[in-house]
Amino acid sequence: MKMNKILRILLMWLPSVIITLFYIPNALDKMLNSNQTDKIVTNSSIMIATGIFLLVSTAMFLYKKTILIGTSLLALYMTFIVFIHMYKGKPYEVAILLVMATIFASYIRKPQLFHPKQEV
Repeated sequence: MKMNKILRILLMWLPSVIITLFYIPNALDKMLNSNQTDKIVTNSSIMIATGIFLLVSTAMFLYKKTILIGTSLLALYMTFIVFIHMYKGKPYEVAILLVMATIFASYIRKPQLFHPKQEV
């Protein structure tokens, strides 16, 4: 019985950890390598602010009480990235999958957020 509980917790957190392994290096890259010239915004201050935004959003995504806010911020950010990739003619399918995976990972961890409250 204890093994089932451990396995359940592990499987519940696995998608969130995988998503985090994408967002954190992306945020650190934006902060540490802020003078990238191939981006749509070449201002290094905006790149650093975007990196900080990603780190804060990821932390909120991982914390149970702020999972909905973190998920919303990360999904909104990646939706903008999808539109930017479409505008620049780059492949955008992976970015769409990341939006869906972020929402799916938060649903697995806290499904009651996605169900409307029913009145008795």
